[in-house]
Amino acid sequence: MRIDQRKSGVVLSYFSQVIHILSGIIYTPIMLRLLGQSEYGLYQLVSSVVSYLSLLSLGFAASYMRFYSRAKAKNDENEVSKLNGMYLTIFIVMSVVCILCGFVMVNNIYALFDSGLTENEYGTAKVLMILMVFNLALTFPNSVFEAITSAHERFFFQKMLDVCQALLNPFLTLPLLLLGGGSVGMVCVTTFLTIAKLSVNVWFSLKKIKIKFILKNINFGLLKEMWIFTFYIFLNQIIDQVNWGVGKFLLGRMVGTVAVAIFGLGAQINTMYLLFSGSISNVFIPKVNRIVAVTDDNNELTNLFIKIGRLQFIVLTLILSGFVFLGKPFMVLWGGIEYADSYYVALLLIIPVTIPLIQNIGIEIQRAKNMHKVRSIVYFFMAIGNVIVSIPLIERFGVIGSAMGTCLSLICGNIIFMNLYYHKRIGLDMIRFWKEIIRFIPALIVPGIIGFCIMKFVNVDGIFEITVFAGIYTIVYCISMYLLGCNADEKKLVADVVNKIRKHAQ
Repeated sequence: MRIDQRKSGVVLSYFSQVIHILSGIIYTPIMLRLLGQSEYGLYQLVSSVVSYLSLLSLGFAASYMRFYSRAKAKNDENEVSKLNGMYLTIFIVMSVVCILCGFVMVNNIYALFDSGLTENEYGTAKVLMILMVFNLALTFPNSVFEAITSAHERFFFQKMLDVCQALLNPFLTLPLLLLGGGSVGMVCVTTFLTIAKLSVNVWFSLKKIKIKFILKNINFGLLKEMWIFTFYIFLNQIIDQVNWGVGKFLLGRMVGTVAVAIFGLGAQINTMYLLFSGSISNVFIPKVNRIVAVTDDNNELTNLFIKIGRLQFIVLTLILSGFVFLGKPFMVLWGGIEYADSYYVALLLIIPVTIPLIQNIGIEIQRAKNMHKVRSIVYFFMAIGNVIVSIPLIERFGVIGSAMGTCLSLICGNIIFMNLYYHKRIGLDMIRFWKEIIRFIPALIVPGIIGFCIMKFVNVDGIFEITVFAGIYTIVYCISMYLLGCNADEKKLVADVVNKIRKHAQ
């Protein structure tokens, strides 16, 4: 049953990602035209500000699995019930604090956004903020039940809920938008789905898994241990919120909602890009921990690091280079001519993030070696640097300046520092890693020439042209990469996939 649950969970996880990406591509342009640039920017701005309240979780949700497994190993159901009760109590308290903080934010909304909004926008922003805070408050107790479901390996149920939510959101939102519900209608649908998801999770946990909660006699010693374990996870959450959210907040205060909308659309491309990065590396996490626990062989870890990095480079460089050559007409077609600058925002975000994405198995190596603390601390200061640098850049370059601030932060922290840290402290051979990555350069020459010719000499201004030339570019890229870039193991991997497809077709 567990094997089936895992397999079905993986399949549904990929299916959910595909739905998110497709709904983003299809649904977003409709939403943009129905909302208008200003209201979409207002929605993005309020959402980015309210999302900072998610930091109230303090990283505790990520620690449930560790402490549940430890209690379960003792076969002590009473201890498991106490753990469940403690987590539920903690997250209900967080939910109440979230609502109180939201109340303060709503009552100080003029100070929060300064002079970046019009009077009508302030009225809409208040309603949006109230709904978003309530929605976020519900996610705190919901995260407890989701963690419990994962601990019991009920992946099919969990991922099916994600799929249903991804499918229902655009289908329920569009009628409200067509009826003039605007951004408030969008948030109402999101809140309704959150309530429904919480209700189903509670029902499943209590009735199907038969979970019990003991809500008294909190173990403060265990609570302290949890906090020590989760602190650096919490620090990473702060960094992520700052790096990916500060641009919208600063633009909202300094420029206005239209600038936030342009930045937000470019950032949405970055979000889709990030979805592709973990698909390969995640399946190697158990192997990383096994190597560290048994031999801690840095040569073996370097080999694995290179193997995964090369595979991720092949996939991500196809997406990145294709976007470089065809991204501008796509953004204009997707969002409208007024969103042309979103192309440059997206490039400034996805180009530097590509390096840490092809190296993201390194994060698991750090955690397995218990050497992840330095990364969290350095990234924290880089996030502060992002804020400091972004302010003058926004004053000078507007929307593009905001993306430039995040770009510089990624280059300094995620690329320069991390590669030095991997090589000097973690013990990975980063010189050999980059020699292996540089071997791909010959394979990129022909696709690069084809892509440049398409961008320079072809008028790509419709969905048909974008689809055709994207297809041509993908075919050229794959052939060139296979012939000139892939090593023997990678060619064998491709051959195995092709043979499996042939067998199924027969």
